[in-house]
Amino acid sequence: MPRWLPRAMVLALALIAAFQLGSWAFHQLTALLINILIAFFLALAIEPAVSRMAARGMRRGLATFLVFLGLTVIAAGFVTLLGSMLAGQIIKMIEGFPDYLDSLINWINNSFHTELKRVDVQEGLLHSDWLRKYAQNSAAGVLDVSAQVLGGLFQLLTIGLFSFYFAADGPRLRRALCSVLPPARQAEVLRAWEIAVDKTGGYLYSRGLMALISGVAHYILLESLGVPYAPVLGVWVGLVSQFIPTIGTYLAGALPMLIAFTVNPWYAVWVLAFVVVYQQFENYMLQPKLTAKTVDIHPAVAFGSVIAGTALLGAVGALIAIPAVATLQAFLGAYVKRYAVTDDPRVHGHRGRPGGPGTLTRVRRLWSGRSGAQERP
Repeated sequence: MPRWLPRAMVLALALIAAFQLGSWAFHQLTALLINILIAFFLALAIEPAVSRMAARGMRRGLATFLVFLGLTVIAAGFVTLLGSMLAGQIIKMIEGFPDYLDSLINWINNSFHTELKRVDVQEGLLHSDWLRKYAQNSAAGVLDVSAQVLGGLFQLLTIGLFSFYFAADGPRLRRALCSVLPPARQAEVLRAWEIAVDKTGGYLYSRGLMALISGVAHYILLESLGVPYAPVLGVWVGLVSQFIPTIGTYLAGALPMLIAFTVNPWYAVWVLAFVVVYQQFENYMLQPKLTAKTVDIHPAVAFGSVIAGTALLGAVGALIAIPAVATLQAFLGAYVKRYAVTDDPRVHGHRGRPGGPGTLTRVRRLWSGRSGAQERP
């Protein structure tokens, strides 16, 4: 046996063990790494406001705190107003449920010539096995829901803490990162950082603009139908549909449909139809154009990046995919050598030979030559 073989086997086993340990640690820390990634992009989003306040003489930590305080107050006020509105509408629906049930029973009796009564329907619902099983499952799921709520609050606290430190200690973080790099690399890192701030801000600007357009459009519809709380519902649809990826559209459209149902059940159908039509208009017309202008990427690239981000990181990947791809594209574009494009008709979509006649011209010449040869005899 060669002398190096035992040492090589030990080294190979050590590398395999290290790889397994690293893979296990990475899977255990995946949730934390995703939270840090979200916090980093959130810090990039508020970086312009914090830097502007710090440039006027305010301490950077205080400026970051004020920005977070303003965002928290706005979010808490909106959630409180929305919660009170939703609670009032639920109470109204519960109080009006007997009238809805009577109108439904009358429609069934008139349409199908039956003799249903509200008392019989209520007794059947109260003593049904489906309701008993649903109550048991709901009681058993209260603990799971409480655990999910506590986990979500802890995740929000983690993201907020990391994003606060990233924004407040941004200059220190950049200095620490540049201190381990040569001067030429330091300039590239700082340039990439500025590009990421600009692209993230542009992406949030586009999302905010789409939220404004969506909110105004849904407000006009709800106000024309006479649905109560139309302004608040318009703001709800605009914010939730734009800033909660994947399921945001369904969450945003469910609440206006519920409120519209309390006014008239047919209004809920109209709201559903409008939500579906507007979503298609936004996906294929509005979003690609706004995203391409604000983050300067092709609409197809934006659409593909969202699909890829969703496949890799789920809802988080869908939210940060466009600013990440825009930053990478802008950074790499500075190092790609470009040349002047040749003056060729094929560049503009013409398929004729450069400098020569096209196919149609050649066919005409050939046909005229044959006609002249037939006329000569």
